[in-house]
Order: sequence, then C-alpha cells, then structure tokens
Amino acid sequence: MKESVRRTALAALVCVTTAGMLAGCGDSSSEEEETALDGSAVVATVDGEEIEMGVLSLNVRMEQAETEELYAYYAAYLGSTGSYSIWDTEADEDTGETYGEQARSTTLENLELAVLEKQNAADYGVELTEEDEESIAEAAAAFMEANTEETLADLAVTEEQVKTYLELETYAVRVSEAIKAEAEVDVSDEEAQQSAFTYVKVSIDSDDLTEDEIDAAREDAQEILDQMLEDPTQDMGDVAAAVNEDYYDLSGTYTTYVEEDEEDESSSYYDEELLAALRELEEDGEMVPELVETDTALYIARLDSLLDEEATAEKKEGLEDDQRDEYYTEVTDGWKEEAEITEDEDVLATLVVTDSHAYTVEVADTTASDSDATASDADATDSDATASDADGTASDADGSDSEEED
Repeated sequence: MKESVRRTALAALVCVTTAGMLAGCGDSSSEEEETALDGSAVVATVDGEEIEMGVLSLNVRMEQAETEELYAYYAAYLGSTGSYSIWDTEADEDTGETYGEQARSTTLENLELAVLEKQNAADYGVELTEEDEESIAEAAAAFMEANTEETLADLAVTEEQVKTYLELETYAVRVSEAIKAEAEVDVSDEEAQQSAFTYVKVSIDSDDLTEDEIDAAREDAQEILDQMLEDPTQDMGDVAAAVNEDYYDLSGTYTTYVEEDEEDESSSYYDEELLAALRELEEDGEMVPELVETDTALYIARLDSLLDEEATAEKKEGLEDDQRDEYYTEVTDGWKEEAEITEDEDVLATLVVTDSHAYTVEVADTTASDSDATASDADATDSDATASDADGTASDADGSDSEEED
C-alpha cells in the first residue's frame, strides 16, 4: 500500500513538472495586466497557514494552459480554426462572473483544500520522506532554471513557492487516496447489473421528413422487425441494410434493474420507451416483439445478454468509486466547516485570467522506472531534450508574434 501511494505521488510530481512547461503569450495593453503581481501577498489563510499569490498564480496558469490545450484539441477535431474565447465569457448571468474569474476562485478553493489535506495528513499516516523532499527541491530548481526572468516575473513565483505548490499537490494525491481507502463500499450485483442489446433506429422526425417519407420509413422498420422475428440470430445490420442501405445497427448496454424512485442513468443515452421495452425481456437473444415508437424514431431491438459480465464489472467498479468519492467529500467538507478560512478579495482580484493573456503547455519526454522518475529538459525555443532533468519552462512572447486575428 505504501509503495503504491508513493509511486502515485511521484507520478503526480512528474506530471506537474513536465506539464508545467508554460509558454505564455499575452497582450499587455490591458491596464490590469500591466500591474505586476505581488507574489508574496497573502491571498488566503487556512487555520493560520498562509497561501501566497505566487503559489496561486502558478496553479492558475497551469490550469489555464491545460484547459486551453483541451479546447484547442476539440476545436481541431471539429475542424474549427482561428481564435476562440474562454476566459472573458460570462459564466454566471446573476453575478456577471467570467470563466476566468470562476477558474481563479475554484483553483484557490482547491489550494485551500490541499492545505487542509496537508494539515490532516498525519491522521492518515501520510508524510513526505526525505527522498520526496529532494525530488521536489530538484524539480523546483529545474523549473526556475529553465524559465526566463520575464516569465518568472509574470508568474510572480519563487523557487520556494514552486516547492510549496508541489508539496501541496503531493499531499493532495496521497491523502485523498488514504481517505478513499477507508471508505466502506457496498454495491450489490443487482444494482450494478448491465444488459447488452442491439438495435436499429429509423427516423420519423417530421421536422426532417415529409409524410410520405415517414410512411415509407414505417414500412421499412416493420419489414426489418418481421425478418428479425423470423430468425433473431441474424445479423441485424445486414438485415437493415438489405431493406435500405442507409440503415445500420448499433449496440449498447443499460442498467438492468432500476427502482421507480431511482434515477435511470441509462435514459441519458437511450429513449425511455426503448429501455422500458427492453426491460420486459428475460431471455438472451429475445426480440422486442413490436416496433418501439417515440416522437421522432422507431426502434427494432434485441436483448443480446441479460447479464453482460464485462459491462457489469465496469459499472460496479464505477459505483464503488462513486461511493469512495462521496466519502472523501463528506470528510473534507467536515474539515472545511471546522476550519477558519479567510480570503483577501483585493489580492485575489490582482490575478487576471483573460483571453488576451494566454498560456500553452509544452510537455517534455518522460521516463519512469520503479520509484525513480525523470523528465526531459525542454524549452519553448529548443526542441532538443535530455532525460536527466525534471523541469518545466515558461516563456512570455509578445502578443503580436503569437496571437492570430479572427
């Protein structure tokens, strides 16, 4: 158990130090962003333990960079090009809070929780070893060495604050795992049971089809069903395609048994009418005897397996994880209620997260063996890497060089 937790913590350190290679590009024309951050300013206090702005700034920019990378990935996947706004967009109509301000507040709350986890670590047998401290110190020193003075000034972070950030992240990983390990989980086989099915969906959406097209679709659906009822073992996709080449089969799983007063998570993916019809079946390979109709579609469906063992095992593991997460939240919420936590809103407001001051993540190559983990050295201008340093680099670039106009 100890070794497992230790490896997880070291993996988290590698993740932090390599993902921490930030390439900053900002438009400094904003009056708010021209004001340099005071990294030594205390932004929050948790039971007497201070959180300095430098620690929060580093954490926020990490989250900002990772979020922007994720947005860029999905934008590319969807074929979108050009710039897009995240942080300046209004997130709360009532307060006018932007996503940037929301991210800043949420990150501070997470840091406050990490401090509480550190303060309660001894109760769970969690501590940082001398080797841990050495790894953290090396990573922090490498981070400072790899970054330019300009970037470090923009982040307003010192080497000690980088160490503090890494220590808090390590405590957060270890303590959360220790708390969850104490949770009493109880998930019955029936609660987790998943059933597998195959279906064909035929659209009868009046917004897209004429009455004649809907009538033709009904005839097609009925023909597919009739053929499948004659021999349910047939390949449903082949049968459907023979009727109309535009039709094809799909497969899925759903929760077998759901109490009336329980939320049916499966209904997030499938129409309730379809699920109700499937839950009437009891034998593997049994067809729903008639078409299942909704406002916009007709379904032909077959129960393939009343008990899908693989899906059931995955579902059970997920439900157990949910219970562990609930226990963790219950414990940490109790800490928050008892703790004296103060925040300096004026200091917090000096950290501005906007679309005009963006960061990107540049991840170095990493290797890991047993308890040792090393990360490659890389920076924004040099693509060469060596496998001996665990560091992150951040560089500020002028907005005129890095930003694209819409």
